[in-house]
Amino acid sequence: MNSEQIHLVQSTFALVRPISTTAADLFYNRLFTIDPSLRPMFTGNLADQGRMLMSMLGAAVNGLTSLESTIPVVRQLGARHVKYGVRDEHYATVGTALLWTLEQGLAEKFTPEVRDAWTAAYTLLATQMQLGAAHAAELHDAVEVD
Repeated sequence: MNSEQIHLVQSTFALVRPISTTAADLFYNRLFTIDPSLRPMFTGNLADQGRMLMSMLGAAVNGLTSLESTIPVVRQLGARHVKYGVRDEHYATVGTALLWTLEQGLAEKFTPEVRDAWTAAYTLLATQMQLGAAHAAELHDAVEVD
């Protein structure tokens, strides 16, 4: 990601913050519409889950300017998601739902440049989460072998 993309992601996320509850609702509704099989992974209160989502997304967006400290945290998050049944193919679905949500929330401010910046940010973060998940799976397999 370049500095302009980081600025676009951070400045547009600042516009989403005031509507974070609505954005989280839009996101989960879209996610479960795209792939209803994901719904059983979310056993807790969906409003609480939405608040956590927006908080984690905010931390990741803020962390784009300091990736050396953000990436280890994002990898740990990916490792934790393995326990919830998250698989590699779910990341594409989540990305689609996220971009759709941002498009709904930002309306005319969701320009092609903003879409590209968010796509780059999500790809970067999702890739790091997947690396964390793969590492956790390798450790789990190594422990089972012993």
